[in-house]
Amino acid sequence: MNYPAPQRLDHIASLIDAEFVGPADFEILGQNEIHVVRPGDIVFVDHPKYYHKALDSAATIILINQKVECPAGKALLVHDDPFGAFNKLTRHFRPFVYSNTMIDPSAEIGEGTKIQPGAFVGPNVKIGKNCLIHANATINHDCEIGDYVEIHSNVVVGSDAHYYQKKNDQYRTLQSGGKVIIENHATLGAGTTIDRGVSGETIIGWGTKLDNLCHIAHDTRIGKNCLFAAHTGVAGCTVVEDNVVMWGRVGITSGITIGENAVILACSCVSKSLEGNKTYFGSPAIEAREAWKQLALIRKLPEIMVRLKA
Repeated sequence: MNYPAPQRLDHIASLIDAEFVGPADFEILGQNEIHVVRPGDIVFVDHPKYYHKALDSAATIILINQKVECPAGKALLVHDDPFGAFNKLTRHFRPFVYSNTMIDPSAEIGEGTKIQPGAFVGPNVKIGKNCLIHANATINHDCEIGDYVEIHSNVVVGSDAHYYQKKNDQYRTLQSGGKVIIENHATLGAGTTIDRGVSGETIIGWGTKLDNLCHIAHDTRIGKNCLFAAHTGVAGCTVVEDNVVMWGRVGITSGITIGENAVILACSCVSKSLEGNKTYFGSPAIEAREAWKQLALIRKLPEIMVRLKA
């Protein structure tokens, strides 16, 4: 998430009531989660187990709950609650924008795009040309839709990330300051939901087709020409490369990569990264031929047990 203009370290520290380590005029360009940080970004960390990962990351400003040695060329923001302070910065630089109309006046809508009654288009949304937005679809603030995109009824684009921290027996939400980008010629089936990035973008690639009732979580990137059948769910921070096919009720865990041209058969659960150009099945998913061999052996177990008793 980029800030609208570069910020000074001392100014950011004052916004969240933090102590800073580094030059007062140290430049800050934005904030991001650890998996997408860039030079100029703030990243937060609140557990010693992950200090080194944050300190050694591309981020140049580390929001941390303990004063540690500051790496050369970087700065620290020391706060007793980095999670809460990160949220405060998100709310400051990317506040919720209320709209009381079905199509917000700030939305940009391209030539030839048709929006049916009951659809909501929020503030700062950009929709390209020749799109079709069906009745009762919701496109929340700051999302971007390309050209020739079809969004069916009851789709929600840009819902907040399902991202929580448990503290004192309660769950705290990590505020979502990112957005969703739907590229040209994509189709979203009825009831599908796409969460916005926490600090970056959730992306649905060129020509990808999602069936009804699919869910794509925060900061996930779906490649070009993918095909997902109904009830497929992809957890956050996952990369799905081009031309991947997922059949009905496939579930994908977070933070993994599905290789190009992979096919995942119905009702499979994927718990680790998968190579491309192969077909997978099962829970956890393995290569389909191996899975079928194992199932065939399981069916023979009663016969094998009888023979062993004989």
